[in-house]
Amino acid sequence: MAETSAQQQQYPDLNPYTSSNGNGSVEQTKNAILNNAQSTMDSIKNSETVQSIANGPLADKARVEADTTKTEFTNLAAARQTPQSQTANGQELTHYHSFFYNLLSWENPRATAISYVTIVTLIFATRYLPVTRFALKGLYVLLGCTAAAEAVGKLVLGEGIASKMRPKRYYTFPRETLEAVLGDIEELINFFVIEFQRIVFAENIYATILAFVTTFLSYFLIKIMPSWGLALFFTTAAYFVPLAYISNKEFIDHHLNNAQNIASEQASQLRGIVAEHTNKTVELSQSAIKEYTAKAQDLIGQGKQVAVEKGAVKQETADKVAPVNSSDFPTAPKQEPTVPETVHAEEKKAEAVAI
Repeated sequence: MAETSAQQQQYPDLNPYTSSNGNGSVEQTKNAILNNAQSTMDSIKNSETVQSIANGPLADKARVEADTTKTEFTNLAAARQTPQSQTANGQELTHYHSFFYNLLSWENPRATAISYVTIVTLIFATRYLPVTRFALKGLYVLLGCTAAAEAVGKLVLGEGIASKMRPKRYYTFPRETLEAVLGDIEELINFFVIEFQRIVFAENIYATILAFVTTFLSYFLIKIMPSWGLALFFTTAAYFVPLAYISNKEFIDHHLNNAQNIASEQASQLRGIVAEHTNKTVELSQSAIKEYTAKAQDLIGQGKQVAVEKGAVKQETADKVAPVNSSDFPTAPKQEPTVPETVHAEEKKAEAVAI
């Protein structure tokens, strides 16, 4: 028996789950692996190649570009302020007027370019990727995994895995966040409503003409282009037409001023021609009226002479009948007649007696 017990003591318990020595060996192995991985990462991080890349000109340029991009996005977010300018009827604009002006004027080119690429990517994603199917697939995979983990946990461990991971308090949106989001949505909707009315009522004739051309082209392009193609076309136009104008502002303004001067000259010439023809028409009308008036008077005179010759009217009576002119009538009063004060006094006395 002594030999048997001695032999049993020579072999340690190799089961890591039933012996403290086994637990210690597992911890040592785990720590050794972590230390080796950490030392490997440190050696890679401190190597000359990684240091030259991290501290080289490319890394410095990347950091500068990242900082500049972050600054431009900060400036774009800070541009959301109510502008000082107002509408033609004195109404205040929204802070999205300043935001979209800053965005489309390329004052922050990196932020504007990133926003354009993002919108174009979304357009192509909705066109070529089944986004709705992917969303539904991700949702049913998540719910299926959650249900399976909960059921297996309750069967095997006696406690559900999903219920064990449940937070003590479910997440809710704070009131301030919801009010801020709703306020932004209200400002965005009012931006489109105000701009539509300004275009319809021609507050800026050039904007109205541009809107007319856009809708006119859309009416015909929608017959040959899909909706995503129209969205891509007008998004590109909205971003790059202002850029083309800003890049060639002096040249475009010069030609616009020339066109405006030519249009003004043509309009003045047209007004002169219209006034000339109007004056000629008035003169012709007056001469025709005078001619027909003279003919009518001659006919009246001939009629009187015939009546005298037939003995129906005496010559004295015929001579007394003369053509009626406008000077024969009294002039119409130009002011309202004034009521004498005695009339007012009598009216007041009558009212007092009636009372």
